[in-house]
Amino acid sequence: MNRKKKIKSTLLAKKKKANAKLHKSNKPKYISKAERAKLAEASETEQNDEN
Repeated sequence: MNRKKKIKSTLLAKKKKANAKLHKSNKPKYISKAERAKLAEASETEQNDEN
């Protein structure tokens, strides 16, 4: 019984992982705090250049 249970659980896990790959999340990609600071600084310099 344990062998059947183990095989079934591994196949089920593979099936769940494959299904999860099909349905990607709509969540935006994580941007670190340092990267956000760089982006903000870059946008500030662009605004100063325009004026």
